[in-house]
Amino acid sequence: MTPVTATRRIPKFLKNRAVQRFLESTSGLIGLGITISIVLAALLAPVLNPYDPASDRNYAIRLQGPSLEHWFGADGLGRDILTLVWYGLRTSLVIGLVSVLIGLLIGVTLGLSAGYFRGWVETVIGWITDVLLAFPSILLAIAVVTVTGPSVLSVMFAVGVVQVPKFIRLTRSMVLSLREQEFIQTVRAFGAKSPRIVFLHILPASLAPLVVQATLAIGTSTLEAAGLGFLGLGAQPPTPELGTMLSDAFKGGYSLSAPWTIVFPGLFITLTVLAFNLLGDGLRDALDPKGSR
Repeated sequence: MTPVTATRRIPKFLKNRAVQRFLESTSGLIGLGITISIVLAALLAPVLNPYDPASDRNYAIRLQGPSLEHWFGADGLGRDILTLVWYGLRTSLVIGLVSVLIGLLIGVTLGLSAGYFRGWVETVIGWITDVLLAFPSILLAIAVVTVTGPSVLSVMFAVGVVQVPKFIRLTRSMVLSLREQEFIQTVRAFGAKSPRIVFLHILPASLAPLVVQATLAIGTSTLEAAGLGFLGLGAQPPTPELGTMLSDAFKGGYSLSAPWTIVFPGLFITLTVLAFNLLGDGLRDALDPKGSR
């Protein structure tokens, strides 16, 4: 096989410089590997575990340690912890993804408006951003859940609201740097209307940093959702969730007598946050090489 033939057989997407930079990023590849493993475990939870997280309880194995039958042991209600972790991962990932989507849609829309139209629009949106940033993120999320009531949907909305000001500021800064550039001025000179300029020219040019921020935000959203679950404001029984599992273990006083009830849920919260942070670092290095460390 000649070198020319071998080069031709390389998939086109692998020749992309951004893809090549990502493949050279150790942190990005590790993050991608952990993320894929976690997502697959969450999706395949019914296949990987023969137990039902809501109904399968065996009080004879209550607080039993890790064994060949129950790899992560059992909790205070005789439920298989491995099963709860897999299903809890599914809940946590859904909350993280949906909340970031909420924050992304609202934040990008407001950021585009503030950066492009300026004037009173920018002033009002700036006030909204400052008010949201004045509260610590977990306190803001608690306030929203307190008003809407504890549930998975409430947590999604609450954590999404926490993400909004981050996306507003990032999008606004990108728009301000792009709106006066030559290619935007040229499009404007040809008579393009504001919506066309914003959504077909400015927004696509801003996607790289937004993708990176969204990836990092999934990790922080998962952590904030776990915090709300630990406080009893997250997913309600019988829905399994990692933060709720930690809360149940601490309330039952199992931290010393049955540490596996705390170690495994906490470990997977840490792994999830770490995975998306590493993946975000890799994407940042790939999509923004000037900002690479």
